[in-house]
Amino acid sequence: MEHEVYVPFPVETVRQALTEPERVARCIPGCQLDADADPGTPGGRLRLRIGSSTITYRGTLTVTARGADTVTVEAGGIESRGDGSAELSLTVRLAARPDDSAATALHCAGTVTSTGRLAEAAPQTAESAARRLLDRFAANLAADLADEPPQDRPAETQPAPPAHATPGVFDSEVPPPSLDPLADADDQDGTAPAEAAHARRTMIGRSAEEVDHAPPRGRYAPVPAPQSTTTSATLRWAAPAAALALASAVVVGRVLRRRR
Repeated sequence: MEHEVYVPFPVETVRQALTEPERVARCIPGCQLDADADPGTPGGRLRLRIGSSTITYRGTLTVTARGADTVTVEAGGIESRGDGSAELSLTVRLAARPDDSAATALHCAGTVTSTGRLAEAAPQTAESAARRLLDRFAANLAADLADEPPQDRPAETQPAPPAHATPGVFDSEVPPPSLDPLADADDQDGTAPAEAAHARRTMIGRSAEEVDHAPPRGRYAPVPAPQSTTTSATLRWAAPAAALALASAVVVGRVLRRRR
């Protein structure tokens, strides 16, 4: 079977819309998608009217782009009530409408393989139902595009070039601690290396606990507080003077008593 329909939108817009399987499925008249349908391979129910009968199928649909102007639609389902099945293979070629470049002509060519109730229908009846289905699909697609135009696909971005490696925090040189005997080994006065060597010599043979609790030596030893000498010197001279004064007082007292 072959049939042609028209959609009042440019070719590129229609082509992009036809590559969205979920949009194609919801534009098919009588199709009801499942709530958890996969957007890439939508599934659901399709109520198809053939003559005076209505057949309900459960199935899935896939869409594949074939170049810039061709799309193929594959669908298959089984009867909800019965043992029949149907499979559709449809090729859609897109072209600008000759009398209107802003509209698109869809040339549809497809085949249907069926068993059950659809296979029992007269060929003319089945073909008339297919043409009517495509006409209504084109009208639904036009209305859907007016409500929800297809989004432009983002251009593929190239990966950013790797940035120059910068040293991490663990790659940075760690300065020696301020209490390290070798911290001032580069002092210009030359005293630090000698003190560092002395510190190493004095720490050899001593346990870590002794070193930790030992008072610092060398340049890090605490400066002793200055001692006052004035008070001690005064006390040293005051005691003999007091004794001498007392002895003098005793001698003078004895002399005075003898004179009396």
